[in-house]
Amino acid sequence: MKVMVVGGGGREHAIVKKIIGSPKVDMVYVLPGNSGIARDAVTVSIAATDIPAIVNFAKDNDIDYAIVAPDDPLVLGCVDALNEIGIPCFGPDAKAAIIEGSKVFSKDLMKKYGIPTAAYETFNDMEKALEYLETAPIPTVIKADGLALGKGVIIAMTREEAVDAVRSMMEDKKFGKSGDNIVIEEFLEGPEVSVLSFTDGKTIVPMISSMDHKRVGDGDTGLNTGGMGTVAPNPYYTAEVAERCMKEIFVPTMEAMNAEGRTFKGCLYFGLMITADGPKVIEYNCRFGDPETQVVLPLLKTDLFEIMQAVTAGTLSEVEVEWLDASACCVIGASNGYPVSYEKGFEISIPEDLWNNTYIAGAKSHEGKLVTSGGRVLGVTAVEPTLAEAVEKAYEMIGRIEFDNKYTRSDIGARALKALEK
Repeated sequence: MKVMVVGGGGREHAIVKKIIGSPKVDMVYVLPGNSGIARDAVTVSIAATDIPAIVNFAKDNDIDYAIVAPDDPLVLGCVDALNEIGIPCFGPDAKAAIIEGSKVFSKDLMKKYGIPTAAYETFNDMEKALEYLETAPIPTVIKADGLALGKGVIIAMTREEAVDAVRSMMEDKKFGKSGDNIVIEEFLEGPEVSVLSFTDGKTIVPMISSMDHKRVGDGDTGLNTGGMGTVAPNPYYTAEVAERCMKEIFVPTMEAMNAEGRTFKGCLYFGLMITADGPKVIEYNCRFGDPETQVVLPLLKTDLFEIMQAVTAGTLSEVEVEWLDASACCVIGASNGYPVSYEKGFEISIPEDLWNNTYIAGAKSHEGKLVTSGGRVLGVTAVEPTLAEAVEKAYEMIGRIEFDNKYTRSDIGARALKALEK
């Protein structure tokens, strides 16, 4: 089959590496991809948000199946447009993708159907939001309603920070139209867990849990980023917690979307916090997380493409999804200065034996060489019998990859290892 993957980062590279091993897949095109992904598939210079061009490419090249990976094209209706010309897709349609596209929608959904989450209020009037903050509990969390490249969430530790956050979103339009509506919600405490899941709207199959490291600095300090590394499984996600999540969160969410006429088919991501009162939803994503995908998919034993086709066909219950009894650690190699400002254009040197473990994100080809072109340049993933071994191996491998201005956190997995000691 001819398969088209929409997207161009480390997440897409992880998906591509997994599906090219399927006996059902003959050819993979990635739009737009990047110069690292080009080692594994054919990349095509079409932006992931250029829906008409994506549709035309699919028609002109007789694409049999499409995987739409990033949030923007999903929310924009890329799956809808491809379905209209008869191309089956992995990924939700626009009606279902709203679960990530609007935080107001997702919070209201959870309230309506009794899915545990933080207490909240929504606002489309800045003055009313500021008035609410005069007496709101502090710290608090301010969220822009729409997509904001994963950066539309501000944890305000003081009332002044909360006011500044509201003004930056609603008055200064820091996140554009995404800040027209905002959510102000209760600050929750506890370990965070990411759980990606396959669902066809009838069956939901959680994947291996993971732990992301969002802050740029060691010890979870500094600014939030798109993720500096991940480990899987997450030790805080015990069998007991998993059982509660399935009963109180995962199945109810799937059923709530069905009840709203927004059946979700694809990868539904649950960002959870394990509070003293039990697991609660921090956020939903309508797609594979990045960089969580880079530790979760390497642990998958079952043919990913077979699972994806079953999700599309509504036959997920007929597939036995199996996982390796192992641990994975991904360390991100970033450009020093990320996520604010950084230099780019530096040549990247990757030993040949590490390419199978490397997922390229912010890199491009220049004069025949692979050079840095983004904040998060690449991720390196190790799969080993234990988490301690996976962490050690991932750092050994990232240490062998060279580019000027390289920056990595030195403590990916430290919290998880500490939790395992308890």
